[in-house]
Amino acid sequence: MNPFKNRNAVRQKLCALTLLLSSASVGWAQPVTDAFQPLPAGSIQLNGFFENDIQNSITHWNKGVVPYAKFVDFFRYGRHQFALGEMWGKGVRSGCMFYRYTHDPELKQIMHATVQDMLSAQRSNGSFSCIEVDKQPDGPGGDMWERKYVLLGLDEYYQQVEQDPAVLKAMQDQADCIIAQVGPAPKVEITSMGWSPNHIESCTLLEPFMRLYNHTKEQRYLDFAAYIVASGGSQGYDIFQQAYDKVAPHKMGGPYPKAYEMMSMFEGLVEYYRITGDEHWKKCCINLYQNICENEITLIGNGGGDQPYHPAVAGEGWDNTAKEQTNPKITRMMETCVGVTWMKLCSQILRLTGDPSTVDQIEKYIYNGLLGAMKPTGDGFSYVNLLNGSKVTNVGWGSDFDGLPVTCCNLNGPMGLAYIPFIAIMNSASGPVINLYNGASAKVATPAGRTAQLTIESDFPRSSEVCVKVDPQQSEAFAVRLRIPAWSKHTLVKVNGKKVNAVTAGSYLTLNRTWEAGDQIAISLEMTAHLVDAPKGSNREGDRFQAVVWGPMVLARDENTDPNYDQPVQVKADAQGVVKVKAVTPTLPSSRLEFEVPTTEGSIRMIDYASVNGWEGKKVYTWLPMK
Repeated sequence: MNPFKNRNAVRQKLCALTLLLSSASVGWAQPVTDAFQPLPAGSIQLNGFFENDIQNSITHWNKGVVPYAKFVDFFRYGRHQFALGEMWGKGVRSGCMFYRYTHDPELKQIMHATVQDMLSAQRSNGSFSCIEVDKQPDGPGGDMWERKYVLLGLDEYYQQVEQDPAVLKAMQDQADCIIAQVGPAPKVEITSMGWSPNHIESCTLLEPFMRLYNHTKEQRYLDFAAYIVASGGSQGYDIFQQAYDKVAPHKMGGPYPKAYEMMSMFEGLVEYYRITGDEHWKKCCINLYQNICENEITLIGNGGGDQPYHPAVAGEGWDNTAKEQTNPKITRMMETCVGVTWMKLCSQILRLTGDPSTVDQIEKYIYNGLLGAMKPTGDGFSYVNLLNGSKVTNVGWGSDFDGLPVTCCNLNGPMGLAYIPFIAIMNSASGPVINLYNGASAKVATPAGRTAQLTIESDFPRSSEVCVKVDPQQSEAFAVRLRIPAWSKHTLVKVNGKKVNAVTAGSYLTLNRTWEAGDQIAISLEMTAHLVDAPKGSNREGDRFQAVVWGPMVLARDENTDPNYDQPVQVKADAQGVVKVKAVTPTLPSSRLEFEVPTTEGSIRMIDYASVNGWEGKKVYTWLPMK
């Protein structure tokens, strides 16, 4: 007998009561104040390493080939495949987040035009749905998932581009239609709709309903969110309780631990906790985050696979991937949608708690999995990544638009890029927080309500040296927090030439002082290469592999330049696992970093995983077979 299934059945019976009591119970709670806050739109400008990738994506994807009008047509004329209605919201969501960063007038016009186009496709009952009114709601086709992404797309537009009352009304119309159709009997239960066996995807409506509640403070939206939470988030399994009980992610939700949808739902639970203040829900979110870190995240910062636990989920579900990542039977793993949603969930936990480990996770994914999935031409992302073999592929769920393959991952990848400036520098009640060390400039508010200019001068990660210039509007006492990466075991920090003591890896260093114009913080990070042993999962064939990691970046052998890329080697390392690599001029102009790596039979060349171009058929070896 399944205890989670029984628990969920009880909770379902309580849904109607929850709706009746939610207004009163939520009124007793105190909303939560985040530890960190994002900077206002337009406050930061990156340069160098990430900026090139961001502009490449904006130019060639969001302002380039995305067929927004054809996405809207699914809502006018119907769709030929399940869930295609998600595409519009995903494309608009990243475009609006990019606009938040750039304030690009051309991008704003594109977003405005497609939002107006979508508003013209509203159905007679107020819904934005690919399904005719008399056939709503459509469970197997993913109607609720599609409507969720319309809400998220409209919400990003309303938040980041233009607070148009017509857009807010459209969101309310969409939500009110869902409330009229979905709920306890005689309505259709939310956990009965969706294409997956446990229907988890429909419950991801939790996030947009919480966002809408934050805009309007209309109780019915919070009530509907409470109904989703009370449902357990899926049919047959209380996924929230499983997270609270620290069930391993690949065992959550029964036969379908779909990683992307699960994290998307928990993004909504974080928002629900912020409003209700119920510590139970915070614990659920923190436990899930920690369990994913421990059990699922691979060398390149992403997770999910197709062996050995859930082959039917096609590499898109939790699969104990941290332990199984060298399993040679894996043929699909680490969906880009999973990586980007992991990055977003980490940013939620970061804002909520100020936990620096979340930035270590984000940084690992950005430098490896995210950039490693991006097309060099900027017009798309791989559906999945492999660590060994064919690194990238366009094969996966999606559709073709006049020769342009569009998948869920093509559309989600740019959102990952748009989140880099969102988390690079943040603020807190006591002063600014520096999370990433790439070149950047930012304007931040001080605790006294003045402004301070932060300038990060660095060629990181090509260089380990970072200079942060702090220029307050006038002298003022406040704190500057510096994230000390977990991978930098010995970090030297100086303020105006004076060494700072007690610098600890994997923490924030808080510099409390009266800051004057011209003050400087010098940071020397320990960028060394380390040998990593295979995690030894369920398949003994995966045991004899090793990998080389340099700072936050994973190195790989590239068939484009190394005909022996897949041959066994024995990398030379000292007793602490440190590998004495030598930086060299990259063989290919497209490579960001290249090193000579010592082995027992001479040196080999390795480049950063993200730079390996697998789009022309060449392969990669990241986990090196041992001699």
